[in-house]
Amino acid sequence: MSDTATASTVGRAGAPTSRRRIPTRYLVLSLIFIITALNYADRSSLSITGTSLQADLGFDSVQLGYIFSAFSWAYVVGQLPGGILLDRFGARRVYALSLALWTAVTAAISLVGLITTPVLVSVAIIFALRLLLGVFESPAFPANARVATAWFPTAERGRATAVFNSAQYFATALFAPLMGWITHEFGWRWVFVLLGVLGLALAVIWLRWMDSPRNHPRVTAEELEAISAGGGLVDLDAPKTAEAHQRTRLDRRTIAQIFSARPLWGLYLSQYAVNALTYFFITWFPVYLVEGRGLSLLEVGFVAALPALCGFAGGLAGGFASDALLRRGHSLTFARKLPSVIGMTLATSIALCSTTDSSALIVAIMTLAFFGKGIGSLGWAITTDLAPPQATSFVGSTMNAFGNIAGIVTPIVIGYTVQATGSFDVALWFVAAHGALALVGLAVMGTIKRIRLDEPR
Repeated sequence: MSDTATASTVGRAGAPTSRRRIPTRYLVLSLIFIITALNYADRSSLSITGTSLQADLGFDSVQLGYIFSAFSWAYVVGQLPGGILLDRFGARRVYALSLALWTAVTAAISLVGLITTPVLVSVAIIFALRLLLGVFESPAFPANARVATAWFPTAERGRATAVFNSAQYFATALFAPLMGWITHEFGWRWVFVLLGVLGLALAVIWLRWMDSPRNHPRVTAEELEAISAGGGLVDLDAPKTAEAHQRTRLDRRTIAQIFSARPLWGLYLSQYAVNALTYFFITWFPVYLVEGRGLSLLEVGFVAALPALCGFAGGLAGGFASDALLRRGHSLTFARKLPSVIGMTLATSIALCSTTDSSALIVAIMTLAFFGKGIGSLGWAITTDLAPPQATSFVGSTMNAFGNIAGIVTPIVIGYTVQATGSFDVALWFVAAHGALALVGLAVMGTIKRIRLDEPR
């Protein structure tokens, strides 16, 4: 009997359960999709409001570049502590606290400059708030991967991770026009007020409704068995005894084994390259459209949504295609790498934007590149395939830390490049080169299989 069985289904406690057409794991996925969309709206909010904020507070391009990068400095540093907290306390509590704190910091940006202050003071305040945003958001994606590992069998994990990862594109498609309109009509401060209200509501929903698969009241015995038999680690967040904590403690030997695994280094390199493309789109892309192409802020909100929608479609296509290849008998390595190679090859087309002055053609090229980047963004699926059960969040956090170094490097390099050359042409070639770098990472990765810490190397 399937986990979508009718009213005759019997729950784990032996009592009849009502008909449930939607498996609980899909509702869990929907919730982390919504939270992740807000997560990206918060971190990309300055890319939409940046031009107005820059004019209002008097920032120059280099200062704006540093502000764009501030998030990633702290986000990278916060990854390992965030992963350790997740492995120790589980996703439910850590994610709720993370969401509440990053929401408060986002809302606080709306207060900057209400009292007249020197430009450097305003820069310092926003830089500090973005640092805090990076710290507080750092557990989010490792928590998503942890939830996917616990709630989804292996054959569904590619699409599950693709769904929550594609929320970054959905966030741009939904929030870019909305934030552009709010900034145009009411001012940039109200964007941060709105994001604060939405985040607080989601934190309450997550804490009240979320639980592990075995303990969630909505999960049937059939769904639990389907997840567990298919490779889902349903007891990942189960309470641990002192002995279990000692056995899974991250000591030097465990960490050394993790960092000696070649596939992880290929994953780190590939994820860095993918994120370089991501951070161009969520930081400098709207500024490029305003300053490089002459679009109005209101126009940018809607134009930016088109590549984002195609990125969203590409992200889903990559995940679903990967799982389909797996179901048809292809190896896990082939199923994960083929969409990644195709997608990142398409992403390099962004360099062609420097060869034309047509805004329509540039948007079309950006759309193709973003679609390809979406297809190739299978890093989180590969992470759930590689990570040992003892350190799922630690591995996810290290991958995210290495990947988000791109969020430090990319905005600053582009800021200096634009100031030095007076155009975005060199910056576009810099971003495009990362598509090729991702292919190198995939080659280094080799065979994809779960790392076993108790096996000799």
